[in-house]
Amino acid sequence: MMFWVVNNPAVVGASAATRQLPIYCVQKDYKVLSISFDAAWGNEDTQQLIDILSKYNVKATFFVVGEWVDKYPESVKALSDAGHEVMGHSNTHAHFNSLSSQEIVDDLNACNDKIEAVTGVRPTLFRCPYGEYDDHVINAVRSLDIEPIQWDVDSLDWKDLSAADITQRVTSAMDSDCIFVMDQGRLVGQGKHRELLESCPIYREIYASQTGGEQV
Repeated sequence: MMFWVVNNPAVVGASAATRQLPIYCVQKDYKVLSISFDAAWGNEDTQQLIDILSKYNVKATFFVVGEWVDKYPESVKALSDAGHEVMGHSNTHAHFNSLSSQEIVDDLNACNDKIEAVTGVRPTLFRCPYGEYDDHVINAVRSLDIEPIQWDVDSLDWKDLSAADITQRVTSAMDSDCIFVMDQGRLVGQGKHRELLESCPIYREIYASQTGGEQV
């Protein structure tokens, strides 16, 4: 899963000497894909996601908002019990660039307290709301020994795209090592998550073709 990949890197992508950056990808000497979901709104498709991921023996990382934990603690526990990573995505989905360093620290701790209370595990990874960050945001996050995680492949499943378009976007962007992000809990009414996630065999076949048969 993502925690293991991030903490066992060959070279961490998007590192810079002058600007503080989150992790966009982790370069490995073998091919690997990290699937992540951001959960801030509804939970209508949580069990569906768990079932489909389980069907293909895939573990994912779910970045959840503290307010989402308040509303759906049973979903948070279900994700954790299914073996998925549950990490922080802020307490209220605020714009972190407009917060002070202390406000960021307080927000992260509030979110992580809620997650830990449900799962028994304190998050060590964090994804900034809206993908927004600057140096003071990244420094504040890392001051808590938490690693900020971005992504380098965005499914854009929250836009008005078909499952086929999303699948094409994701598979065409896959490289030897990438972090792939999807939204969670918003598109179940259109059936997109079911159709898209049932396309996992496509991703598995691409992975297998690149690794001589090994599947993610």
